[in-house]
Amino acid sequence: MTIEPLLKYMSDYISLTDEEIAYLESKISVRSYLKGQYIVQQGDVCKYSCFVLSGCTKTFYVDNDGQEHILMFSIEDWWTSDMGSFVTQTPADFNVQCIENTELVMFSYDTIEDLYREIPKLERFFRQIIEKGFAASQKRIVRNFSLSAKEQYLHFREQYPKIEQRIPQYMVASYLGITKEFLSKIKSQLIFEQ
Repeated sequence: MTIEPLLKYMSDYISLTDEEIAYLESKISVRSYLKGQYIVQQGDVCKYSCFVLSGCTKTFYVDNDGQEHILMFSIEDWWTSDMGSFVTQTPADFNVQCIENTELVMFSYDTIEDLYREIPKLERFFRQIIEKGFAASQKRIVRNFSLSAKEQYLHFREQYPKIEQRIPQYMVASYLGITKEFLSKIKSQLIFEQ
């Protein structure tokens, strides 16, 4: 698989010369994971920040009762990792697991540091995508406090139309912080309202 989708994504933020692209390609790796495989597990140090070429992942944590809480999904042209663990190189709070067979462009911690030195504009690129991710997570916190479960589900459907068809409903419910039974009730209510 080519890293063309990554280069296209980057071109929305920065332009790279052919030499810079060649250097970038020499430093990163592309890896395939099978459905169910973990990219990082709670307690391990997250070694990679990953760009999704194909497939779907979920980022989640498991509480002391063994309950899974999904924070986010990542599909094509999205990023996935435990960013806190990756940036600080300390044990991960989250798991990142493949929901489908997934192909990733993988940036190791050392690679990113090398890229910052050799291609300074990549530091600006990564800062911008991290800022966007941070802003999105803050907005999600506000929505969790201010919207009803039904409103959160409608927002999820509107914001992530390509994801819902690809993941089991119990995962959507976990992401929304509700039971799958309550999600079924919301969906029935929405059908009735149409």
